[in-house]
Amino acid sequence: MSQQQPIIIIGAGMAGLACANWLHRAGRPVLVLDAADAVGGRVRTDITPEGFRLDRGFQILLTDYPEARRMFDYGALDLKKYQSGAVVQLPDGRETTLENPLQQPLAAFSALASPIGTLKDKLLIARLATELQGQAPETLLAQPAETTLAYLRRYGWSEQIITNFFRPFFGGVYLDRELSTASNFFQFVFQQFIKGDAAVPALGMQQLPEQIAARLPAGSIRLNTPVAAVLDAGRTVRLASGETLAAAATVVATDGPAAARLLGAEAATTANLAARPTTCTYFATPGAAPSHGHKLLHLNAQPEAFAHNVAFPAEVSAAVAPAGQGLISVSTHGAHSLTDDALTERLRPELAAWFGPAVAQWWHLRTYRIAQALPVYGPGQPVQQPLQVGDALFRCGDWVAYPSLNAALGTGRQVAELLLGK
Repeated sequence: MSQQQPIIIIGAGMAGLACANWLHRAGRPVLVLDAADAVGGRVRTDITPEGFRLDRGFQILLTDYPEARRMFDYGALDLKKYQSGAVVQLPDGRETTLENPLQQPLAAFSALASPIGTLKDKLLIARLATELQGQAPETLLAQPAETTLAYLRRYGWSEQIITNFFRPFFGGVYLDRELSTASNFFQFVFQQFIKGDAAVPALGMQQLPEQIAARLPAGSIRLNTPVAAVLDAGRTVRLASGETLAAAATVVATDGPAAARLLGAEAATTANLAARPTTCTYFATPGAAPSHGHKLLHLNAQPEAFAHNVAFPAEVSAAVAPAGQGLISVSTHGAHSLTDDALTERLRPELAAWFGPAVAQWWHLRTYRIAQALPVYGPGQPVQQPLQVGDALFRCGDWVAYPSLNAALGTGRQVAELLLGK
């Protein structure tokens, strides 16, 4: 492999930036290409004219992710933490608050007659937390899997706690209220919530990719540069402009469908290209948001609801909203055919029933539709697909592994290690 030509990385999302970071640290020249106008891929933050900072979809960083701890300077990110727990709106309309439900289940589900679940349910959460505490994340992910729902039932949890807690909480993590996601990923995520915090950088999630990008040499990232084709088994890249670039090797670090177009069917069929969509609707308030002083995620256990989870980002980090104003993020999982206006009007009565008549004073800021929000990861899928698809051609991203920031960063690092070993 030529040491003079750069390794070209197509995609400046988290996987591509991680790959570039590790290659640069080892002294290898890199060139990162992306069609977008900023780094980050799905991890982007927009600043509105009014001064709101809106992440493109509700996102958090689980601070105990092994790859995140390898990659980020947490102090420089000025992380702001959500409280561990959730406010749950039950199917009958009642609301209950859970503090530390995974870390301290017996305290969180305080009353023996808790509407969330039975005493046995709480004891089972404590038991699983103990079982998972000392296991390596890689060991959990390597286990044979069934669906999360089948696992929860087999473990012994009641339908009450599955409906009132697991579906809204982990269904929000997976964007999968049916809990068809693989149970080994459930165990991994459960452990991450036990051991770490759910946090966001003070200035929004895009601070994550920007921190990595800032470590790369000037000129090594070309934005607004769509790629048309990968040629010569990874040794040439043709841009949409017609320009061709010579490469020591090429790494495709896009999402699954874009990778399939660039790699061709033969190189893409070994991975699952299906993904789960989500919609994030932002509202602003003329005063503080109705979070009751809690930095807690609000979960909706009502099965037909469109407002699946609600967060108040400015309560966690004041920097994401102008002084004196509140910010509300409302997530709707799955596909739907509603226009932005129709979705907003569908959400308002649900939110008013939950948060009161003040909802009428909230104004709509922006709606984000993320078609490729998370790859589908079901039972029987390998925890990781092959990362090398040719002598000088590689791929990385969570779509070739499991749906998380950890997998994006991890596959990027592993591709770098493969390249450095050649």
